[in-house]
Amino acid sequence: MRRLLYATACAFALAGAAATLAPTPANAAPWNIEQAAAPFKGTELNVIFLDRPGYRAIIKLLPEFEKKTGIKVNYEIVPYENTREKEVLSFNSHGDLTLALVDLVWIGEFAENGWIVPVEKFTSDPAITDPNLNLKGFFPLLLDAFGSWGGKVYGLPFDNYSGLLFYNQCQLKAAGFDKPPATWEELYTTYAPKLTDPAKKHYAYALQSLRGETQSADSFMRVLWPFGGSLLDKNFKSNLESKGSQDGLKFRQSLLKYMPPGVVSYDHSEAVNALAQGEVSMITEWSAFYGTLTDPKTSKLGDCLAVAPEPAGPAGRLPALGGFSLAVAAQATEAQQKAGWIFIQWATSEDIARAYVEAGGVSGRSSIYEQPDIKAKYKFVDPMVASWQKGVPEFRPRFPAWPAISEVVAEFGSKIELGQISTEEGAKEIGTRMESILAKEGYYDGKKALLE
Repeated sequence: MRRLLYATACAFALAGAAATLAPTPANAAPWNIEQAAAPFKGTELNVIFLDRPGYRAIIKLLPEFEKKTGIKVNYEIVPYENTREKEVLSFNSHGDLTLALVDLVWIGEFAENGWIVPVEKFTSDPAITDPNLNLKGFFPLLLDAFGSWGGKVYGLPFDNYSGLLFYNQCQLKAAGFDKPPATWEELYTTYAPKLTDPAKKHYAYALQSLRGETQSADSFMRVLWPFGGSLLDKNFKSNLESKGSQDGLKFRQSLLKYMPPGVVSYDHSEAVNALAQGEVSMITEWSAFYGTLTDPKTSKLGDCLAVAPEPAGPAGRLPALGGFSLAVAAQATEAQQKAGWIFIQWATSEDIARAYVEAGGVSGRSSIYEQPDIKAKYKFVDPMVASWQKGVPEFRPRFPAWPAISEVVAEFGSKIELGQISTEEGAKEIGTRMESILAKEGYYDGKKALLE
């Protein structure tokens, strides 16, 4: 029920925002970004970027924006693990960040604390808003999951990912397979035994599981939804002892025998490198790593690389969903806010989508992926677009309590995967601690709405 209510609220929000951006009358002047930015020439914006392909792509294109607008974008490249901490510190101390990079799981925290500004403040001002902004041009799942909270749009999707199955089609073919596994069960029972040879230190699959957000979001949560489980039930109580959740966690334990011995200490880079160097045949990883796996400097795969949607579980194909939105920081001055909105529109626009994708980024705009040459050139496009047709926005809960819960899940999820405790014991311990956190946050006494 909460998902239905939330989806309905977001639908009204998106419809309202779209109405604000009605088509420009035929006799109206077209959007001119230079003219819109003229009052803010010389304004400086400050934002955090990550050392990932999508950010390197926008950095390549920044000189074009700065030349057109006279707006300077200062960026600091920060490891993902430190980004939220630096942003929260800036917002709490009225620091110098004027734009917010908002992870999927931070949107609730940032919105509820008033650190980011709803886009309705800017879309109502035609002087700074592109009449062709076209919010409907974003994949609905992305605008909902990454940019919206409590019925309002706060940010526009930027650097968005989907979990995909990357695989070595040459190794699969040598083992007698002409296509990838369609389901997790098929991967486990049919493919993995034929692709695993411990004597040669070769394994069928690697699941990045390093303790921290990688364990909680990329390993633990990945096996809940497809097997019919979830972190929470409709009343925000733990659902980890349910049959679906337990089935998923037990499946992960069973699959370990087909994974490298040290996989519980693998971060994304180790999992990607294991596939890139031919040490494993399959990984489920973010679409953003496509560039790493196609680069001959970092990968031996060459034409052996192939991409498919993540395998389906008993509950269907419900892949990992990850990425960010860009939002205007409330602590910025009025001029910086307006200049920031101009930058966000440009960075996420349909106008630069092609250049952004060709520079290594992943756009949240649907139209770019309809182009035949883009679909032909980038193998990840069709699987990614398919995965974005249906998904779970709360694949990882997006409420303010997630960082604290993530630490709990990471601790006991790692212990489960290492065989130190059973899936039942781990589920009970996580549930007890998680419900204590949620009680303190006010989710059980009516102080906060049950939104995730």
